[in-house]
Amino acid sequence: MAKRDGREIALANEERVLKSLFKFGWLRTRDIAALHWMPKMKREGLGFEPVQVAVSPTARRMAQRTLRRLRQRHMVVWIQAPDGSTIFGLSEAGARRLVSLGIPAKSGKDLIRRVSLSHFHHRRIANEVAIGALLQGFRANTELEIAAGQWLGGKDGVAGKKPDVVVRDGRKNTWFWEIERSARNKAGYASLIEALLAMWPEDTRQAGPASLSDGHRLHQVVFLANAAFIERVCNDLLKAGWTGDMVNQRIASVKVLYVTEAKFIAYKDRAEVASPA
Repeated sequence: MAKRDGREIALANEERVLKSLFKFGWLRTRDIAALHWMPKMKREGLGFEPVQVAVSPTARRMAQRTLRRLRQRHMVVWIQAPDGSTIFGLSEAGARRLVSLGIPAKSGKDLIRRVSLSHFHHRRIANEVAIGALLQGFRANTELEIAAGQWLGGKDGVAGKKPDVVVRDGRKNTWFWEIERSARNKAGYASLIEALLAMWPEDTRQAGPASLSDGHRLHQVVFLANAAFIERVCNDLLKAGWTGDMVNQRIASVKVLYVTEAKFIAYKDRAEVASPA
């Protein structure tokens, strides 16, 4: 096989980044560097385990170079996020490039214009979770894809619920991720508990995953939230009739004092962590 020249490699890198922006909606430089220039990570156990990805200086430079070319060719749009980082989305030209490849893309200009502080951190964490899963060899549906109905639950969701991230292992084993940044109102919380109970019907008392569409199996719903919220969910499921074993089998958690502290993608060098990207 003939060796590709530098221009072919550069074009392939550009297309990979554009496809990622289509999948995620928007990404930071460090997200792109982790997704495309960091090696795959070792998978431990059945499910996805979130661990920090330390982006190397080389991976960062490759992402920066690719983004610089895309900016020069007006393939991406960008803004400064509330935390000072720069986020990138598809421009009209970038979307047309993907359409020419058979991908039904459209500009992400409106997506990044609507980024508030609360929305930014929620989407940032959801994106980091999905990227980490992909690096461990899982498949992932992003928050953007799920909102658009482009996942196994479609537009209606599962039991009327759409998770923030869906992680799959390629053998139809599935995990739902929920990122809880702020307290839900009474109706929203009640809806969450009702959905959890409906995912595992009342007559499903045996151990094991819940059945989803097309043969998929839901192993757990994973909450990234503060300990008080997770404890409340577990207690209310017990009151609704689940046993302790059911709760332990079906609900998992990543406990953080403040959800904004959850950072799974960081630069390797301490000095670089503070720099916007």
